[in-house]
Amino acid sequence: MSKIKTDDLCQVRCFNTELVTQIRETFPSEDTLEEMTVLFSVLADRSRVKILYALRNGDELCVCDIAAMLNVKIATASHHLRKMRDLKLLKYRNDGKLAYYSLKDRRVTDILSYSLRELI
Repeated sequence: MSKIKTDDLCQVRCFNTELVTQIRETFPSEDTLEEMTVLFSVLADRSRVKILYALRNGDELCVCDIAAMLNVKIATASHHLRKMRDLKLLKYRNDGKLAYYSLKDRRVTDILSYSLRELI
């Protein structure tokens, strides 16, 4: 572990207290920040982003289709889907032995669309 040089540290406790206070007051609630953190943690996984991208147009896919799309085992796809469902990003319905998944709302689609526009 490298040591931090003391001359690299800020020597002033808070330079612009008024501005810092003003910015802090604009922060979302702790609950909202937690939800944002969870959403970004989901988006930090390539397989989950692929799933969300596949569902972005309102499509409904069964677990088997998603597993085939990702080239993974059904159990692996189910794990990703269950996590996203538990986080209230996806909804599902059962049809016999099959489970079909779709996006719960458009917020993830909006984030994906924005990201693609900025990266392309």
